[in-house]
Amino acid sequence: MAVKVLVVDDSSFFRRRVSEILEKDAGIEVIDFAVNGQEAVEKASKLRPDVITMDVEMPVLDGISAVKKIMQSNPTPILMFSSLTREGASATLDALDAGAVDFLPKKFEDIARNSEDATRALQSKVKEIGRKRVSRFTRPMTSSKPATPAAKPAPSSLRSTSTVAQPDRSFQRATPEATPQRSFKASGKSYKVVAIGTSTGGPVALQTILTQLPANFPHPILLIQHMPAAFTPAFAQRLNSLCKIKVKEAEQGDKLMPGVAYLAPGGKQMMVESRGGSKSLKVFEDDSPRITYKPCVDVTFASTAKAYSGDVLAIVLTGMGADGRDGSRMLKQVGATIWAQDEKTCVVYGMPQAVTAAGLSSESLALQDVALRINKELGIA
Repeated sequence: MAVKVLVVDDSSFFRRRVSEILEKDAGIEVIDFAVNGQEAVEKASKLRPDVITMDVEMPVLDGISAVKKIMQSNPTPILMFSSLTREGASATLDALDAGAVDFLPKKFEDIARNSEDATRALQSKVKEIGRKRVSRFTRPMTSSKPATPAAKPAPSSLRSTSTVAQPDRSFQRATPEATPQRSFKASGKSYKVVAIGTSTGGPVALQTILTQLPANFPHPILLIQHMPAAFTPAFAQRLNSLCKIKVKEAEQGDKLMPGVAYLAPGGKQMMVESRGGSKSLKVFEDDSPRITYKPCVDVTFASTAKAYSGDVLAIVLTGMGADGRDGSRMLKQVGATIWAQDEKTCVVYGMPQAVTAAGLSSESLALQDVALRINKELGIA
């Protein structure tokens, strides 16, 4: 059965272009268009599409407000189109915060190196997220609260639109109340670093996990999220404003410190280097045609295995494709621990499935349990 798509944009040219690209795939059917956010809300209720593609800036009702209304009344997987600017990044993160599942650059040449790859990327993303039906989210998902503005100020444009309780955007069929947190027992293994890799659905997943980690977190955290270069500074600042730990976009030469999460910059690779008794980051441009993702989970995981051997806790979260599998294999070979997010709470069960199917992960965890499990494993819960 074809994935039914509602295309929402105030530009007739862009609506037509998106429709033409999507309908080149026999597995996708564009069922209608909407020219503003209010019309999108009405047609989402009437037509019940499997996926909605949504522009951010529109008349009558903007895309972010439309996402909120749709997720409250007729929860549907929503793919945002965004400009690769600081303002576009902030607005897109607000849309993800409101319930959108993923985003793509509005300029298709920014999606991939050529038009054919960009076409396949859009088609694949729509089909993948269309397979995941969304249940109405509930508030709050966790009891974690953001750091106070006095302690960790952030520009108002980068602050979350939800400042106290975060909605459940893990796309579970059951609410958190129906799936209580499990009781975990620490393995007794020691660690020196935590590494987390993710893609589609990752911004919300990372926010869900990192906001539940304490300020005295004992190790550095490496974050690899597939994301454009224009977005990672805003995303790091937003996480930093919400979390008790410090979150920053990684820079060349950063020394890894406990209680600090380092987000790999978009468009670059992040590796760990050992220098004497300390560990630091190598952040660099990568023009290799053999590596699809920049940043790439495999690249960071592989260097982490070399620098830390088995003293690594690595976690693979929601995302398309299999990035993280080869790096997890290298980590496993030196004795590291690998966990994967479970299928039920993934937006796209691609990356975690690849790791799990390869027999590399020792545990499959629901998103709402990951932070609790990390804290318990590290002896801080």
